[in-house]
Amino acid sequence: MLIALDRFTIVLGMFSTLMFITLMLFLCTSPVPHLVALEEVTSGKVTTSGDDFPPLKNDNVLRAARGEPVDRVPVWVMRQAGRYLPEFQAVRAKHDFFEVCRTPELACEVTMQPLRRFDLDASIIFSDILVIPQALGITVEMKPGVGPVLPEPLVGPADLERLNQTGTMDRLKYVGDAITKMRHMLEGRIPLYGFTGAPWTLMGYMIEGGGSKTMSKAKGWLADHPEASHKLLNILTDQVIEYLLLQVRAGAQILQVFESSAEHLSKEQYLTVALPYLKRIRDDLHRRFAEEGLTPVPLTLFSKGAMHSLPEQAATGYDVIGLDWTIDPEEARRLVGPNVTLQGNLDPQDMYKPKEELRELVLTMVRKFGKHRYIANLGHGITPQTPIESMEVLVQAVHDAL
Repeated sequence: MLIALDRFTIVLGMFSTLMFITLMLFLCTSPVPHLVALEEVTSGKVTTSGDDFPPLKNDNVLRAARGEPVDRVPVWVMRQAGRYLPEFQAVRAKHDFFEVCRTPELACEVTMQPLRRFDLDASIIFSDILVIPQALGITVEMKPGVGPVLPEPLVGPADLERLNQTGTMDRLKYVGDAITKMRHMLEGRIPLYGFTGAPWTLMGYMIEGGGSKTMSKAKGWLADHPEASHKLLNILTDQVIEYLLLQVRAGAQILQVFESSAEHLSKEQYLTVALPYLKRIRDDLHRRFAEEGLTPVPLTLFSKGAMHSLPEQAATGYDVIGLDWTIDPEEARRLVGPNVTLQGNLDPQDMYKPKEELRELVLTMVRKFGKHRYIANLGHGITPQTPIESMEVLVQAVHDAL
């Protein structure tokens, strides 16, 4: 009798072990129906290997970028993780801006915040365009009510010697870590954008010492120090290319280049100071994709204030051209032709209008662009006081339009 009981106990233990293993395999391979929370990341429940990203469920942004049919018009918003959200403000109350950028867990948390509220079709990793100047050794501070401040800007050509071009990507590794972690947190729900500031825009901040309404100092460099200006633009272009490659290797599925200060250049200046470097970024990225065996990702160019040069932008080879709010969708399509995807272009100030008026503006915008080769967005970043309800109206209206 005792022998029989011992055998039964052994068999029961083996069965229990087998059931436990089966259950663990099931849990590891089954999709999780909720968006991952910050606590799960910091507790170690979310893996960060780049080799086993979850399969993508909603690829409408990528399909639109490639000119393929979409289930619905995709929508996301520049600065969609930001100050208009109270949960973002709560994180910022405890952490410095660049501390959030440099801490993958925090960067992923704020990247996730708008996705928990809105039915968006893409995410964009939380970071800042000025991390490249930081990696080059330039101090950047985020001052409340002021914005980015660079207390020791570049004053003259001799200051280019201050730039430490060695090991910059090692100093930006935290961005890649955040991207990889975010891919897992998304669980394949939507694609993840990586991004960078463009060379002229970065040059402006580094010379002006922060944001500027005139870019007079940076434009002064163009006139007074043309050789040094192009040397700096080439340095920044090299860094941008390496930085975008870092992001793709880490898991970014689409990229955006922000030429946010194009509005300060005349058309002639834009075509000589900005566009050649933007084209080199695109061309060198595709060459490096091929050399490294990387699958090319769609590239987006957003040159705020340069709607005067849309045909020239379209000729650079970027898959997507971002539009600010100063141009009519039908005119933009005529200028770029049928083979480039357009992104934009609602005026961020329209987000303060009554719900019904906002809804009609969005519906009209989307119907003008059409469903083919279009990604809905604002014409610039969402502003801090934007009502949360306006984001809900925007997203729903885009999805209802066609």
